[in-house]
Amino acid sequence: VQLQASGGGLVQAGGSLRLSCTASGNIFSINDMGWYRQAPGKQRELVAVIGRGGLTDYTDSVKGRFTISRDNAKNTVYLQMNSLKPEDTAVYYCNIKGRRTMLASSRDYWGQGTQVTVSS
Repeated sequence: VQLQASGGGLVQAGGSLRLSCTASGNIFSINDMGWYRQAPGKQRELVAVIGRGGLTDYTDSVKGRFTISRDNAKNTVYLQMNSLKPEDTAVYYCNIKGRRTMLASSRDYWGQGTQVTVSS
């Protein structure tokens, strides 16, 4: 299973970016899909998560600014980021919890990370 993330870049404060992440390969089902981020010198933190049925949750610092969504037919998760702030600068990683077969246990899969830099 491979996760390919895209959409990062450099943007001014107040701007927007949209991240995408597509899972490919031998995967039977995907449950939660999410985005994490890691800033220099800090631990990786969960930014947003979406369940298979569409329920979402966000870390407090991004509520009202970020929106997570998914396309189950495409095995893709998106993160729309608006009103970006310099403190949003980090490497963003997509994550899925999925099964490779019907009998396999659910496990985490990670994308390669995409850099988001917000200038003041």
